[in-house]
Amino acid sequence: MEFIFITGMSGAGKSSAANAMEDLGFYCIDNIPPMLIASFVDLAKKGEINLSKIAIVTDIRSGEAFKNIQSVFKKLSDEEVFYKIVFLDASDNELTRRYSETRRKHPLCEEYNLTVEQAVVKEREMLQSVRAMANFVIDTTSLKSGQLKKQLSALFSGEGISTLNISCVSFGFKYGPAADANLVFDVRCLPNPFYIKELKPLTGLNSEVSDYVMSFDSSKEFAKRILNLIEYSVPLYKDEGKSQLVIAVGCTGGKHRSVTFAELIYKRLHELGYRVSVNHRDIEKR
Repeated sequence: MEFIFITGMSGAGKSSAANAMEDLGFYCIDNIPPMLIASFVDLAKKGEINLSKIAIVTDIRSGEAFKNIQSVFKKLSDEEVFYKIVFLDASDNELTRRYSETRRKHPLCEEYNLTVEQAVVKEREMLQSVRAMANFVIDTTSLKSGQLKKQLSALFSGEGISTLNISCVSFGFKYGPAADANLVFDVRCLPNPFYIKELKPLTGLNSEVSDYVMSFDSSKEFAKRILNLIEYSVPLYKDEGKSQLVIAVGCTGGKHRSVTFAELIYKRLHELGYRVSVNHRDIEKR
């Protein structure tokens, strides 16, 4: 029996995640108060609920009751209940923008008499310890719903829960670092297609760009060395019991060199049989 708990920042996409989990065959429960979780899990374990894959969304909407969520998770662990926690996050600016566009109220605005910006900061402080407990942290700042579904599918669509999920992320340094990256490679030292007129409007997903980037001896040697490092280190992360590994590649704008190398790493890991996904965070930015 699989129990997946989906939590995280308000506005980070938990409803979209629940929809994705339903498409993956999970029975989903949204906004369940923490004090009811243990009872529900107990019923499921006794077979009184004929379900094998259950996803539960629980978050700050439960108010004061959510403060007990850590003790609930501890109780489940003590009872040897097998579960995983997915924490959805996004940048403060993005969360504020989403609430502004939808004109919805943040759950903490009325309770603490805060603006949306203040509520986001307050919630982040309140969820620090929960985030630290998560098995998987997904940054949805630049993800569309389809991309989020793809990442969740990579995690939970196989037989049982993946022991190691690898995410390859390309990004532009001028838009900020990649969140929660375990390994970061800076490819700004390599020849830049941005300065080639016919290549500038394209991306690393176009063969013209990737072929240009990889036509240089420096790029080939760089790729060889980082792939060797990744192939050596990934099994070590897996042996340590790590459940999520984020490999980020950055260039200046996040459209050409970083995309080329993120795709290269993704393809190699896929060939080696790892469960891996790729996301190009800044590819559509100008």
